[in-house]
Amino acid sequence: MWAILLPSLAASLLVGFLCGLWGAVVVRLQLSAVGFAMAHAAFAGAALGLVLGLSPVALSVAFALLVAGILGPITETTRLPPEVVLGVVFPVTMALGFVFLSLVPGPALGSPALSLLWGSVLGVGWRDVSLLGGVLGLSAGFLLLFRREVLSLLLDRALAEEAGIPTRPYLWAVLFAVGTLVAIALRLVGGILIYSLLLLPAAAATQLAYDMKKIMGLAGLIGAGAAGMGFGTSWALDLPLGAAISLVGATILALAVLFSPKRRRPRPEGPRLASRNLGR
Repeated sequence: MWAILLPSLAASLLVGFLCGLWGAVVVRLQLSAVGFAMAHAAFAGAALGLVLGLSPVALSVAFALLVAGILGPITETTRLPPEVVLGVVFPVTMALGFVFLSLVPGPALGSPALSLLWGSVLGVGWRDVSLLGGVLGLSAGFLLLFRREVLSLLLDRALAEEAGIPTRPYLWAVLFAVGTLVAIALRLVGGILIYSLLLLPAAAATQLAYDMKKIMGLAGLIGAGAAGMGFGTSWALDLPLGAAISLVGATILALAVLFSPKRRRPRPEGPRLASRNLGR
């Protein structure tokens, strides 16, 4: 039993921390649709794999990475806001997925492509945990190495451009990093849980802190905490794991809103706060 539970718990904690960390970036850049967009891109890839007789899992990751790689260039070429591009990608990939699925012989309800939308944390092994650990290491390395540029992008892109920081490649890198995280974690925890872990911890962290670096770290810890407590709640009450983690995350968000210091004092002035952070 513990051979199944321990890697599942470790994977839940890692996914929770990673999604919380990058979720703070997603919320700040108003890219909340990235979870659904990437989930359905992976769904379309898995359905295409079934049509072509290839591995659905491998093609789902490849398709999601492809979409993650082109999000930035499409955003700049069309000059549309990233959230609008994600809003277009979401229905297009979903439609492609169902078109591909209609070409697969046999019942569609039990298709491996559809299983990507809810995932299975209890099917995770130590190899998957090692992969998530590698993603965490790469994420930490990227954010530490380019912390000034990423923080500039998050605080005020126009101000960063005036300061001589080229924000375009970093925006593309952030889009690709978040898309890659979703693509890798999707088959482990599913699209629905990915979406909740990207948004709920980040939203809770923004209620408890002003500084962007603190928000990112706090969101990661809240995500890991929600995953751990959700895992325990699922085990104790015999609830679906993904649903338990999502409900714990929502409860933490409600408590954060209730006890938020922002309810008691005004927000610091934006330009002065941005200037101070950019100078670090």
